[in-house]
Amino acid sequence: MKKQLVLALALAAAPFAAMADGHSYSYVEGGYAQLNQELPDVDDAQIDDIEAAGFFIAGSAELGESFHLFGAYRSGDDDVGVTIPGLGSGSVGVDMSQYQIGLGYHSSVGTRTDLVAEVSALGTEIDVQDDGAEAMEGDDFRLSVGVRHLIADPVEVWVKANYTDGDAFDSAGSVSAGLQYKFTQTWGLVGEVEAGSEFSLFGVGVRASF
Repeated sequence: MKKQLVLALALAAAPFAAMADGHSYSYVEGGYAQLNQELPDVDDAQIDDIEAAGFFIAGSAELGESFHLFGAYRSGDDDVGVTIPGLGSGSVGVDMSQYQIGLGYHSSVGTRTDLVAEVSALGTEIDVQDDGAEAMEGDDFRLSVGVRHLIADPVEVWVKANYTDGDAFDSAGSVSAGLQYKFTQTWGLVGEVEAGSEFSLFGVGVRASF
């Protein structure tokens, strides 16, 4: 009877123990990324949008109970189609990369939900391969507000609204949404998309939480 009581108490406490871990703000992750950038036509030339496929690495470190540092780097390349009337069509190789580093604040607003606010610096570089010209570089700042929510102990989702302004992006709004499925206490699969009026990105990879 004693053993059965101990087992019952352990089973009853298990879900609460799992929830006590809450959201991790200390992790590293990496995987596949695609950065998309809309481009305007130049004079009569028709230029396809950039769809640069490559990789990303990212991480976050918790600072006390309410703050965290975070950063990310994404890089990819694409062959962009160009059509010039009278001259025909061709493609040009393009490299695109982006870094982000910032400070975030998080606060619990429910048993499974955190409110998150972030401020960050964003740097974007687009380089046309083998043309001899300097790469286009832009430095921007970003404000983000959103929530992280545990649907179930192994499944987390998050949504953020972003405002980006500076050199590369002019008062640009975007929305980010992501999901993590944890198959152990440390390891999980992650996916995230961001969509804006002139740009978007997609990433899928593996995260190790600490």
